[in-house]
Amino acid sequence: MTIDNPPSGRVVIPRVVILGGGTAGWLAAAYLSRTLGMTGITLVESSEIGIIGVGEGTFPTIRSTLAGLGISEAEFLVRADATFKQGVLFEGWATGTDSYFHPFNMPIGGEDEALLPHWLADTSPQRAAWADAATVQEQVIRAGRAPKRPEDPDFSGPMNYAYHFDAARFADYLRDISIAAGVVRIEGTVGNVQRKADGDIAALELTDGRIVEGDFFLDCSGFRALLIGQTLGADFTSCSDSLFNDRALAMQVPYDRPDAPVRPYTLATAHEAGWTWDIGLTERRGIGYVYSSRHCSDDEAEATLRRYVGPQGAALNPRQLRFETGYRQQQWIGNCVAVGLSAGFFEPLESTGIMLIEAALRMVGDFLGPDLLAGADHDARDAAARSFNRLMSARFERIVHFLKLHYCITRRTDTAYWRDNADPATIPEPLRDMLAQWRRRPPSRFDFVVDLETFLPPSYHYILYGMGFETTLAGARYPGAAQAREVFARVRAAHAGARGGLPDHRALLNHYHARTGVPSSKVS
Repeated sequence: MTIDNPPSGRVVIPRVVILGGGTAGWLAAAYLSRTLGMTGITLVESSEIGIIGVGEGTFPTIRSTLAGLGISEAEFLVRADATFKQGVLFEGWATGTDSYFHPFNMPIGGEDEALLPHWLADTSPQRAAWADAATVQEQVIRAGRAPKRPEDPDFSGPMNYAYHFDAARFADYLRDISIAAGVVRIEGTVGNVQRKADGDIAALELTDGRIVEGDFFLDCSGFRALLIGQTLGADFTSCSDSLFNDRALAMQVPYDRPDAPVRPYTLATAHEAGWTWDIGLTERRGIGYVYSSRHCSDDEAEATLRRYVGPQGAALNPRQLRFETGYRQQQWIGNCVAVGLSAGFFEPLESTGIMLIEAALRMVGDFLGPDLLAGADHDARDAAARSFNRLMSARFERIVHFLKLHYCITRRTDTAYWRDNADPATIPEPLRDMLAQWRRRPPSRFDFVVDLETFLPPSYHYILYGMGFETTLAGARYPGAAQAREVFARVRAAHAGARGGLPDHRALLNHYHARTGVPSSKVS
């Protein structure tokens, strides 16, 4: 069915319709209503369609996003059963017995490029790991410390950090604050999508006959991609030739005692055909196995997960998620933009999912004013869509490179999975070119286009040199050797103070729960 455009000159109050709830839908609703102050927002979600989230990890950008919603950090931590995340500990990725951190802190003073050559030139057995030499955060993480103190302001602290949280509880919290800001929630299932003569979406027709009209639509319908994919026909670009994992099994595992330590990081442990995530919430751990169905069966994957979890998982049944890694080159068509899983999906390695939602929302907020939302100037709107698609596609492409980096420089040869991951034919050409150069020099800022990158050069350095990537400087001379030695000495001297100056992670969480009057036992 098509509906003609409104007559020329008609004044239209923009009506924004979000299809789908979950993290993507309700974060979009909260951002538009509370951060941008928009009105006229309707969200349509169905109780018949569950959310994908099995426990979420985030990127440090989430702090500025949450702060922009005008909420308190304590309230968020309690309502979402959130804990602090200061990075990722990788176990067994390089050799099967190795361990390294990707912390969120930048190298001290932001002097990454100045320090790295001098660290590489030090071949002594006493050389500290790069993350430990350049930051104090690894010491903080290993000591089980929180990234901030009770007296620190909301969303800030001495260490850079993000969060782990319960995805369903987070969505519920976002729903409540969005509705309080005026967002209208409609419960229903879409049976048909009405189109205008020019191809734009006119309305969602629910299975009970109700019609939800809109001027601009956000497709947050998850893997179904009901609007951007099924209705508007945006093609999906698969990345499965480089990133093999296409399935996951997840469990929610209770602690063995109420006061068990809560890790202030994600633990990512490599296995024969994939890796397990292990994140700590206040009352339980979220544990899952991400794997390649080309390299192991579902039964073998479940056996791997159960071995990892141990006796505590004996009575638990894992939930399976099947997915294809990739993204849509056109994530914005006409008056519809895809946000979240409808735009693309990567395995939860490095927690890119919510960060991509944040990036899309900020870009839409910058590119669209009320006139464009209302469809007053299709030329300007379509130009914005082309810019959005170029930028988001480039961002997705660079995330592929960064995630593949975790796999392709492995020295593991014990299974076909790891051998195939190291096969040069599976490495995207731009990453192959960078690796060829980085064998003879450290990465340079000119290797990166900052506005297109999710992960800045320090993150590449943490992965490269945590994995033991060999860079031969071949007699090159870099200035500032004495200054670099002083910086490394300053970092070493600061280790003990950093550990001693921050509270135990669970103790800080207990403080926030006590402050809000909600005991931890009431969160789950």
